[in-house]
Amino acid sequence: MREMKAGIAHFPTTYSIPPNELGPALEERGFESIWVAEHSHIPLSRRTPTPSGGELPQQYYDTFDPFVWLTALAGHTETLLLGTGICLIIQRDPIHTAKSVASLDVLSGGRFQFGVGAGWNEEEMNDHGTPLEGRFKLMRERVAAMRAMWTEDAPEFHGDLVDYPPMGINPKPLQKPHPPIHVGGAFPGGARRAIEWGNGWIPILGRGGGNLAEQIAAMRQMARDAGRDPEEIEVSVYFAPPDPDELTTFAEAGVDRVAFALPSVAGDEALDALDNAMAALDAAGLAN
Repeated sequence: MREMKAGIAHFPTTYSIPPNELGPALEERGFESIWVAEHSHIPLSRRTPTPSGGELPQQYYDTFDPFVWLTALAGHTETLLLGTGICLIIQRDPIHTAKSVASLDVLSGGRFQFGVGAGWNEEEMNDHGTPLEGRFKLMRERVAAMRAMWTEDAPEFHGDLVDYPPMGINPKPLQKPHPPIHVGGAFPGGARRAIEWGNGWIPILGRGGGNLAEQIAAMRQMARDAGRDPEEIEVSVYFAPPDPDELTTFAEAGVDRVAFALPSVAGDEALDALDNAMAALDAAGLAN
């Protein structure tokens, strides 16, 4: 059975456990990473349905900017990997985002993990000038442009949607050639994009047909067919609530990392949620 890393997926808010408390608590319990969500805002029209159905939870409206919050967290941790889960780069200027990624990676000592996605809220992306159609191509080009900014002395990029002349941009990320890019998205499109230009894949559970084990096996075969080593593509799953049987299923399916959903709560309620997650790992025989 595959060894599986344990992380936390979180919407940090003003009413959540603060970073100076959460960071040490995660490291004390042996968590490997944290992955924070991003929504710049939620348009009050609410025309786009919530992906999981029902009302949109309040934390979607209230979450901090991920780069600012992760920078605060970095100062209270030493080993914890710091990830966006996911960054909505179709709604962000790629030059500013490339600088934010590199700055956080340097300031954290090379611990940043760049989770990216194209989002689901059409009105939200429209407010940033991004149409729903074509957003995946825009994501691909913005990632490619940022890679040039991270790795080249005088980067330039000329695509259909992103076009920049040579520029000087520093600092460069501490990790070389750049922080790992984890592509969020349902099978098969998300897997295909991860194979094409990512270092990891974050599937959406229950989407894309077939079970998770079948999807991961198919992704690895797609990677081989594309000339990539499938072991180079980490599979991370966001998961709630902690269930030992489900964790065993994930490990057997080939999941590399499970990120437990930490509610946007503070104090003992947050710490108890961390303990429950680790207890589930222990019950599944997966705790380090």
